[in-house]
Amino acid sequence: MSDTEQFDLDAYLERIGWEGGRRADLATLRGVHLAHALSLPFENLDPLSGRAPSLAPCDLMAKMVRGRRGGYCYEHNTLLRLALEALGFGVTGLAGRVVLGAETPESRPRTHMTLRVEVPGEPRPYLADVGFGAAGALLAPVPLTVGEEFEGAGRRHRFVHLPHGGPLELWTLQTYDRDARDWVSQYVFTMEPFVAPDFEVFNWHVGTNPRSPFTHHPYLQRTTPERHLALDGDRLVETRADGTVTERRLADEAEARRVVEEEFGIAVPEGLTLLG
Repeated sequence: MSDTEQFDLDAYLERIGWEGGRRADLATLRGVHLAHALSLPFENLDPLSGRAPSLAPCDLMAKMVRGRRGGYCYEHNTLLRLALEALGFGVTGLAGRVVLGAETPESRPRTHMTLRVEVPGEPRPYLADVGFGAAGALLAPVPLTVGEEFEGAGRRHRFVHLPHGGPLELWTLQTYDRDARDWVSQYVFTMEPFVAPDFEVFNWHVGTNPRSPFTHHPYLQRTTPERHLALDGDRLVETRADGTVTERRLADEAEARRVVEEEFGIAVPEGLTLLG
């Protein structure tokens, strides 16, 4: 069975609450991207359980569309890619290095999946990404253009090129931090295309390597129009739309399970301990 046959576009669009058009145009790309970002949470409960999540379309449908679960970058962006291709967009997978909090762009491997999207009739391709688990993540796709600032759903982004030793231009996605009043780099990437087997390898590494942070403690993100909620271990951070930030520690396993179930809308797998 092909990926197209395993993927149910109607069920996916219902899950994210998209009732708009289905033409391969910019309005549809923006609408589906935002609806996905506001509907499906970021979570690492499969790696925390000791296994890499499946990227097979049928398993993504069962987990994220028909089940009360989210996923991390490979799951989110594979699911979005299937939807965009079904809608008629041209999509290329790209691999990025997360530089948020890193010393240099070369200090981390390429472990992030993002998407280059061709929109019929548009002169420029777009970067789409619904799987970056951070408060500075894209809520709307942005044109792949250096030297401009883009606002989408209340967040500001831009691209800059960084010098490096390779033959391809190194693109850097930056977000504007209102508290720091400065631009903060999120991840870097080139336009080299990556395909499903590449992401399978990355997924296995990130989901099973004992040195991966995703295998040690819960890391969850959920964005709504009113707030961004993040759980890192037992630390819960809420960022309101006006920039107000509140933080607290969860008291115990029972509170952690309640928060994950009720605040993030995620069904905790049976037998999983969140706060080991």
